[in-house]
Amino acid sequence: MASILILVGTESGNAQMVADVLKPVLKGAGHSVNVSDAAASAADFLGNDVLLVICATHGSGDIPTNILPLAETLEREHPDLSGHRYGIIALGDMTYQDTFCGAGKKLDDLFASCGAKRIGERLEVDASTQPLPDEEALTWIEGWKALV
Repeated sequence: MASILILVGTESGNAQMVADVLKPVLKGAGHSVNVSDAAASAADFLGNDVLLVICATHGSGDIPTNILPLAETLEREHPDLSGHRYGIIALGDMTYQDTFCGAGKKLDDLFASCGAKRIGERLEVDASTQPLPDEEALTWIEGWKALV
């Protein structure tokens, strides 16, 4: 089984709520699971081969403050993440079409540019049609965990 680190990028708590709901599902599938809302570099991934990034978007497609240091470090240092696989759950609001799920998309691009291999498709949750992102994430995680 995999050692999974859930990386949370949140401003209002929705991404944390999703992480809290998904952690026991992944543990129930036999995986070791930790959650972090304070990762700042690739060194924080040590001991974890799979990363699940759950990230909200705020402002004008901005990355949440708590995960911004990680994004900036990945962009600046471009560490070799080829030994990691990852998944992305991006939270956004389609009423802001130009920036919908912008933070999750940016993080997806950053992880890929550092050599990490994405598992499955990125989940994009639209708050304008799905006010409870954990419900959509619970459906998505069933297919994702089978790929891990």
